[in-house]
Amino acid sequence: MFSDKTILVTGGTGSFGKRFTRIVLEKYQPQKLIIFSRDELKQFEMRADFPEDAYPNIRYFLGDVRDKERLQRAFDGVDIVVHAAALKQVPAAEYNPLEAIRTNIMGAANVIDAAIDRGVERVIALSTDKAANPINLYGATKLCSDKLFIAANSYVGGHRTRFSVVRYGNVVGSRGSVIPFFQKMKATGKVPITDERMTRFWITLEQGVEFVLECLDLMEGGEIFVPKIPSMSIMDLARAIAPDCEYEFVGIRPGEKLHEVLVPEDDARRTLEFDNFFVIQPEFAFWNIEGTAYTNGKQCEDGFRFSSDSNTRWLSTEDLHSMIG
Repeated sequence: MFSDKTILVTGGTGSFGKRFTRIVLEKYQPQKLIIFSRDELKQFEMRADFPEDAYPNIRYFLGDVRDKERLQRAFDGVDIVVHAAALKQVPAAEYNPLEAIRTNIMGAANVIDAAIDRGVERVIALSTDKAANPINLYGATKLCSDKLFIAANSYVGGHRTRFSVVRYGNVVGSRGSVIPFFQKMKATGKVPITDERMTRFWITLEQGVEFVLECLDLMEGGEIFVPKIPSMSIMDLARAIAPDCEYEFVGIRPGEKLHEVLVPEDDARRTLEFDNFFVIQPEFAFWNIEGTAYTNGKQCEDGFRFSSDSNTRWLSTEDLHSMIG
């Protein structure tokens, strides 16, 4: 479905965007792949890996999702949008709330309007486990963003645009991840740990990109896709990365949870289970899975909860080292 299509990635110079670019250019033949981001230095650095003379179908487009007019220009002729732009650092969002709101919520609204106005076929937005039952501002803004993208399917009118969301957990090795932080602190002989009871979901960049590509193919518009990914406790993570270090317990940071949730209990009644993922269905009167890829989904039991502490899949030390590479 990506052959001869024009694809645009917001936040395209981030960890996800760069891996998405590599995989799409290696496996598919898009007519054009547009990297949309606000950081000229990151675009300059990305050009070293993906120069336009070696990749004639790549384009670099400076812009901010806060700027609706710029999005209108960027989306002209675009078939598929992957919305990865966000302010995602939890403490930074707690202390700079309006900045997170302007990018994560108002930016999402701008992406939606520009996509509808420009006739984009498919838009998939990246979410986070922190958007499920959020307790921090980052999670709350991403929950708002998810709601906006799902609801957008109700007011596209006669336009062809469809919107869906992909929600997954922590990405191994991404910028801001605890894994590179632990690797850095290992050299000091002392590793700070927030709380020994903490658990998190984990996924690799490669797995995240492949899942997004799969969901772009499956999407009908209105779904939240959730991959079945493993958990790991923070103590097992620390022992795997820095086994000989001293562990210093520093307490939970503002806005952090002990455990993360990808499918809350209140969404279970609308959630279908498949071999490798869940689909949280929208509450649209017109939503109908008959004749789609979802007809064989298993309805989750009432009260079901996909949480990092009650997960049935857990990473071993060997699994983590394999994921880190």
